[in-house]
Amino acid sequence: MFQTLYNYFWWERLWLPANLTWADLEDRDGRVYAKASDLYITIPLAFLFLVVRHLFETYVATPLAGLLNVKEKIRLKATPNPVLEKFYAATSKHPKQAEVEMLSKKSGCTVRQVERWFRRRRNQDRPSLLKKFREASWRFTFYLIAFIAGMAVIVDKPWFYDLREVWKGYPIQSMLPSQYWYYMIELSFYWSLLFSIASDVKRKDFKEQIIHHVATIILISFSWFANYIRAGTLIMALHDSSDYLLESAKMFNYAGWRNTCNNIFIVFAAVFIITRLVILPFWIMHCTVVYPLELYPAFFGYYFFNFMMAVLQSLHIFWAYLIIRMAQKFITGKVVEDERSDREETDNSEEEEEKNGPLSNGHLVLNNNHRKTD
Repeated sequence: MFQTLYNYFWWERLWLPANLTWADLEDRDGRVYAKASDLYITIPLAFLFLVVRHLFETYVATPLAGLLNVKEKIRLKATPNPVLEKFYAATSKHPKQAEVEMLSKKSGCTVRQVERWFRRRRNQDRPSLLKKFREASWRFTFYLIAFIAGMAVIVDKPWFYDLREVWKGYPIQSMLPSQYWYYMIELSFYWSLLFSIASDVKRKDFKEQIIHHVATIILISFSWFANYIRAGTLIMALHDSSDYLLESAKMFNYAGWRNTCNNIFIVFAAVFIITRLVILPFWIMHCTVVYPLELYPAFFGYYFFNFMMAVLQSLHIFWAYLIIRMAQKFITGKVVEDERSDREETDNSEEEEEKNGPLSNGHLVLNNNHRKTD
């Protein structure tokens, strides 16, 4: 049964145009072609990325945070309360008014004390500023290096300047060593993001992020199987072109460098919109939808690849909407904040407590006058 499923999965008509077989893509005469087995290395490389990331965040990002004066806002901790903790963990982190009143009776606390306890308890679960800075630093470093490496891989290729060259001779297109390593590193990195997503900073677009990572992994893998390597390298470099700008803006935001953050964000917004909403749909997707049909009839792989491209493009439109909202706030003079992030919850009584410097858990609570949000 396993062999039957294997044969169906690798049926040539799913992956290749008509009249072509896997035998046409076997290495010969010094020409090397992409093979599915090449991607096995990406899983151990993904775990290696996680190790490198830990070392980077510990020995590079953390000292850098200190140099940039990244300061934590000391949070008031919720007083241990078994009744409230049980409800928080098992039922809801945001109790309704009727539930608050019920919990007030069970715990012996006032309604206001219950509401305050849940606010503080939710704040305890929010990621620290240092964690956000370390994560942004790691992604900034990777995306910047990946963009530079990607441009080095494709800038001297004819298909970088003439998109019709992407399909010239397809699928009998041999693979270059630089393309191999570019693919392996990019795919390994996205595997590592998927593996660490549960422990990374969670934002409001958490589900969209999962869809993005899965769609990206599928697209990179499929383009490797079907020898869409030329198109794949263009798409990966295009995505990396704006990501490092966003991560650098986050870093300066966490450090309290508002003007620098806002200026970088405007540059990022312009690059994102140009690359994701103009170049990708009107150049790259036009290349993957229209030009192949001039060479061979549409097949399953053609439809599948372009469907996954449409999924990514839908996510780009969603994120562009958030980016434009943030840009409007900047233009109107408001503080630019990440629309995807949860904010610290406070109330007037807690703010007054912080100004007066109360003791919490035996330590003086210091007031941090500038807000830092993601």
